[in-house]
Amino acid sequence: MRILAPIMITALLATSGCAATGTGMAGKSSADENYVIKKIGEPKSCIMRRQIRSTDVIDDQTIDFKMINGDIYRNNLPNKCSGLGFEEAFSYKTSTSQLCNVDIIHVLDQTSGRIEPGMACGLGKFQKIEKIRKDKSGE
Repeated sequence: MRILAPIMITALLATSGCAATGTGMAGKSSADENYVIKKIGEPKSCIMRRQIRSTDVIDDQTIDFKMINGDIYRNNLPNKCSGLGFEEAFSYKTSTSQLCNVDIIHVLDQTSGRIEPGMACGLGKFQKIEKIRKDKSGE
């Protein structure tokens, strides 16, 4: 997924821009299961917007923010955000150079053939993580 600027920054599917399907979401969840997630340090309240390279929506409550330096910050939303895992697209507005845990995202509803803002959901803190591929040889 790519991040677009300036005022409204939108995460969209990098493929053809079409709506995500249920099978795509299931594939993402199973792909995440191939990794051990290791938390690094304490969670942060904010990340710098200009440092965000891309995002991966894992499910209705989890977004990975991939930074230009290779770091990954996982945001576990405090509540499930209906439609996020299906649509895999969201937008946000902020007047600062940071994206923070007090900011609100809007799921982008792509089902009507147009992209429209949908469910509004609050972000959680940003936990730096490392994804370590599970060793399949021991299974």
